[in-house]
Amino acid sequence: MKKISTFIFVTALSAFWGFSCESASDSINKPDDSAPNPTAGEYQAVVAFPNLTFDDPVELTHASDGTSKLYVAEQRGVIRVFDNATSTAQANVFLDIDSKVDAGGEMGLLGLAFHPDFKNNGYFYVNYTRNTPTRQTVIARFKVNSGAQTADAGSEKILLTFDQPYTNHNGGKLAFGADGYLYIATGDGGSGGDPQNNAQNRKNLLGKILRINVIASESGTYTIPGDNPYKGNSEGFREEIYAYGLRNPWRFSFDHTNNNLWVADVGQNEVEEIDIVTKGGNYGWKIKEGNRCFDASANCNQANLIAPVWAYNQGTDGRSVTGGVVYRGTKLPDLAGKYVFGDYVSGKIWSLKYDGSKATESGDKFSNVSTVSAFGEDAAKELYILDYSAGKIYTLQKK
Repeated sequence: MKKISTFIFVTALSAFWGFSCESASDSINKPDDSAPNPTAGEYQAVVAFPNLTFDDPVELTHASDGTSKLYVAEQRGVIRVFDNATSTAQANVFLDIDSKVDAGGEMGLLGLAFHPDFKNNGYFYVNYTRNTPTRQTVIARFKVNSGAQTADAGSEKILLTFDQPYTNHNGGKLAFGADGYLYIATGDGGSGGDPQNNAQNRKNLLGKILRINVIASESGTYTIPGDNPYKGNSEGFREEIYAYGLRNPWRFSFDHTNNNLWVADVGQNEVEEIDIVTKGGNYGWKIKEGNRCFDASANCNQANLIAPVWAYNQGTDGRSVTGGVVYRGTKLPDLAGKYVFGDYVSGKIWSLKYDGSKATESGDKFSNVSTVSAFGEDAAKELYILDYSAGKIYTLQKK
């Protein structure tokens, strides 16, 4: 597989033309600079593992198996595993599916999630793109055999596939919720402006958050959770859908304390947004981009459209949001309960406070990290930041 020279959001930088029927600055959350924040701090990004360099890293996670190991997914189709220690000098290959993966631009190995009972069953799940027999997203399960240190590449069980009409907007994140179900982020199918109106079409899986109940058996199948919003519907809506109206959700995470589902959705030409996603929610695309009207022919005042909890205009702050995590670790107590996220293009990092109805900028200051492709956590809920172009992993230290 050739070295990938472009990134997940390369087409987000293209000048796809969209129609605006109101100012992009309308209803955008802005920081309140009028009052000091006693818990605001200044943080510096430092390389967490100086001896390690990765090839286009897009995901970092752990297996909740009682070990200190971390896993990094590389876009080309390789997962590496290493000990969570600053002195670690080697990241071994855990799984290599390079030959299966169509990687380039916004395609590739995009998601990794370990089964909650991985310690006993050895199952983990990936999200990748392939071009045979057609361009598709693949949700697959692999297995680590008992006593083995690496995954069995021949153990693949494909749970779900769906066609991708274009090469961009693949979403890609996978994660298990506290309910034990597997959540999957999908983009709107690509091009620009969602020409097929996929995100609003509940008869397909594009532009959605999906939720499925994986069955921990050798069959590698799944069922629909009983309370999924469209289970048993008669309209032909896909029962896997948990929420819809998303453009290109690039990274989501669950707050470990209250299970809020935070989703970052990459914008078209004007606005980047952060959503807290709930069951059955419609997050607006392509009727709206962030808080502004995008499609003049649609009713942008529909009561069922859920506004983002935070949004920022494309410009000096960036133009490709990367979702982060609500910090629940212990090393940075002043960040406790704050949502930390970034922008791939500008390298800027923010933190938000959420009061249950709206988010506000916390006032924390962070050093930039170029090409922020993902945020991750270890077993202790400590925060990591992935630099795609440099192949490095960072942590934060308070200055």
